[in-house]
Amino acid sequence: MGKRRLAVLISGRGSNMEALARAAQAPDYPAGIVLVASSKAGAAGLETAATLGLPTAVIPARDHPTRDSFDAALTAALESCGTEAIALAGFMRILTPGFIRRWQGRIVNIHPSLLPKYPGLDTHARALEAGDAQGGCTVHIVTETLDDGPILAQTAVPIRAHDTAETLAARVLEAEHRLYPQALAAFLATLP
Repeated sequence: MGKRRLAVLISGRGSNMEALARAAQAPDYPAGIVLVASSKAGAAGLETAATLGLPTAVIPARDHPTRDSFDAALTAALESCGTEAIALAGFMRILTPGFIRRWQGRIVNIHPSLLPKYPGLDTHARALEAGDAQGGCTVHIVTETLDDGPILAQTAVPIRAHDTAETLAARVLEAEHRLYPQALAAFLATLP
């Protein structure tokens, strides 16, 4: 079987997209990136993707009056390049139930906490406020419930005595860059 046709969705700097793209350059990696799509025209990750020779698309959220309209435009872009699986990499939009049903079992996300702890935003600050001994990251399948799908892999990152949300975030991001390509490869191997 050839490489799976993977689309990566971003909204910002795209560092996890870059980690996936570099992994996908290996001949034995089970996916090739067919599209990097962003909900924001100025996303720094678009320039990174272009530098890596990856096709890009911008579907500006502000151009769509409803979430359904945005998701329909996104689906059209994904279908136009034969997408088989989707990796969310800092994509800062909540996808509609209809979109998730269309791509059921084929959307993966990386989240900067040890789910089920701290779904949503401000994960590092919340872990510090709770006095947790560790933070971390989780790769999971996307479902209609935010940050609640089946967990594929996790990596714990110790919280240090003098950590701030920013220092913890930086170390968790490094762990994300290692975990996401591995977990995604294992997941893709299970797809029919």
